[in-house]
This record gives sequence, structure tokens and C-alpha cells, in this order.
Amino acid sequence: MLEIRFHGRGGQGAKTAAMMLAEAAHEEGKYVQAFPEYGAAREGAPIQVFVRISDKPIRMYFNIKEPDIVVVLDDSLLKSVNVCSGLKNSLIVNSIGGCLDVRKKYGFNKDVYVIDATKIALEEINMNKSNTAMLGAVAKLAGLKLITLEKYIEKYFITKLGKDLVRRNINAMRRAYESLGECKL
Repeated sequence: MLEIRFHGRGGQGAKTAAMMLAEAAHEEGKYVQAFPEYGAAREGAPIQVFVRISDKPIRMYFNIKEPDIVVVLDDSLLKSVNVCSGLKNSLIVNSIGGCLDVRKKYGFNKDVYVIDATKIALEEINMNKSNTAMLGAVAKLAGLKLITLEKYIEKYFITKLGKDLVRRNINAMRRAYESLGECKL
């Protein structure tokens, strides 16, 4: 079973990205769970969203304490939240900083991926909304097919966002998926 924990702030789309990841995995025949945990339900407050993906039915119904992957949509959370708590394998951070800086500052000695998802979002969708780009990055690590996510986004968001904005979100996701590279020591 693959367990993923998203860290973001209310309004950044962490919950939406996690739910889309789970839906795409379900489309690929996997069993999934996705659920948020947040305190003060207000924009800007730290939130966590949990995703489980498995080849077998999932019979656990509690928060993920030891995730395989942690996804951080806002690098300012690195200062106030212990995002690496229990982390087993891979950390993906939306940041303009380098992966070696993240590795050194937080003492995480496993896989670190840093992607400027905010820049991608601004260039592709003209909004400071990095969730779609981060979705592409985590999908690559989770072993999901990009085409599955693209079809899901198009199917479920065409009426809400319109054809042009859906296309631009897919482009942002694709850029992040294709450009994700591991931090080399």
C-alpha cells in the first residue's frame, strides 16, 4: 500500500489535488482512500490530506502517521509544521529553493524533490494555485499514468472551469510530471 500525506494551507487546493490523485488511481483499478484533516476551517490555515492507494481493499480508517510520500504545497509550512514526521521515503516540496537546502535544513536523508510549482502555475494558468502542478509531480512518484489524470481533469472540470482553463491546468500538471527530478547529492 502506498500512503501519501499532503500538507498545504486552506484554499491552496491540497484537498482537491489529493482527491484527484485518488480518483485517478481508482480509474487505474486501485483501491483508494482520500480524506482531509484540518482545524480552523479558514483560508490560509495549515491542513493535511491523506491518500492511500492499494491493489487490495483498504480496511484502515485513520490518519497516516508514516507516509511513503509527503507533498508540501507551501514551503512556508516547513518552518511551522514537522512535515517530515514519520516520513519513510520521498519528500516533494513546492519551492524556489534547492533540494540540497531542504535536505540540509530538515535533515531528511532520503529522496527529496523540489519543484517550483507556483512558477509553473503562474506561467500556465495565470494563477498562484500550485495544486495541479504538484498533482503531476506526486502522480509520477505514485506510478500513475499522466493520461489517466488528464482524462479525469477534463471529464470532471470541463463544465466548472471551461475548456481553456482545463487545458492550461493539464499543461501545468504535465510540465511538473515531466520535469520532476530527484535531488542528487
